[in-house]
Amino acid sequence: MPEKNIDLHGSAPDKHRFALLLIDVINDFDFPEADQLLKHARPMARILLRLKRRAQKAGVPVIYVNDNFGQWKSDFRRTVDHCVMQGRGRDVVKLLRPEESDYFVLKPKHSGFYSTTLETLLRYLETQTLILAGIAGNFCVLFTANDAYMRDFNLLVPSDCTVSNTRKENNSALKLMKKFLKADTRSSSRIVFRDSKGKLEQRSRPRRNRARLKVSIR
Repeated sequence: MPEKNIDLHGSAPDKHRFALLLIDVINDFDFPEADQLLKHARPMARILLRLKRRAQKAGVPVIYVNDNFGQWKSDFRRTVDHCVMQGRGRDVVKLLRPEESDYFVLKPKHSGFYSTTLETLLRYLETQTLILAGIAGNFCVLFTANDAYMRDFNLLVPSDCTVSNTRKENNSALKLMKKFLKADTRSSSRIVFRDSKGKLEQRSRPRRNRARLKVSIR
């Protein structure tokens, strides 16, 4: 029996218990109500970029999980170029444009797991906890979170790093994920990345500040 390939043909050298998934942030916003969504996506993108930078510094893999816009012959670079040059949300895409060290997975439907290589990639990365962020909270983020929960991943869905057409819809989705998928939905500023790899823990604070406990990723 052949030995198990431990490095995914050299394509996934990183190993970390955590991974940051950026869902559908590379987007041309060519659909009804796009302007309504963009109103929330633009400020969210700046917050998400800060979260991504902190994750990268701590060695946490960043994975773009993105719609293929129904173009089965497309590749991710072409999708990025299309959204930068022609998309209505080109400012969001330019801000969150993937880098050489990032991973990507193209998806045909709402969930990042449906008919994609995401689960295989996460297995090689030895990931146990997913940080989900992106667009839209009440569709693709929610569907991806549901499938991740069914696969026994722990979930973090920062409330300020996912948006929907309205705040009400987004808040409803976050409440669903917190209640039924056991997702931690605290804001991204309360996620603390450490340089060393290890378990997620909560740091004790005085009782009066207990509501502001941070998640520490080591």
